Amino acid sequence: MAIQIHTPWNKDRIIGQKKPLQISHIWGIRIRLELEGRTRDLALFNLGLDSKLRGCDLVKLKVSDVVCGRSVLRRTHVVQQKTGSPVQFEITPNTGETILLG
Repeated sequence: MAIQIHTPWNKDRIIGQKKPLQISHIWGIRIRLELEGRTRDLALFNLGLDSKLRGCDLVKLKVSDVVCGRSVLRRTHVVQQKTGSPVQFEITPNTGETILLG
């Protein structure tokens, strides 16, 4: 009977917290999304930067969470899925313009 050695999934991989994005990377992503006409993705990217929410919380956002009538809210709050704690954040003017475009 042959002994099978199990290789860990993280062997030779860097795991743990990743480095934050640099400003040049952020603007590169924004420009690429804008040039490709991906306004929804750009709005979610900008909201992610404004709120620092996890991806699962970002995709659960509703239009009514960030828009009231025909104007974007300056500040909103969301209850995080993982922790159950409420998070309040400001929506920057740049993000607000992107939301209105989409």
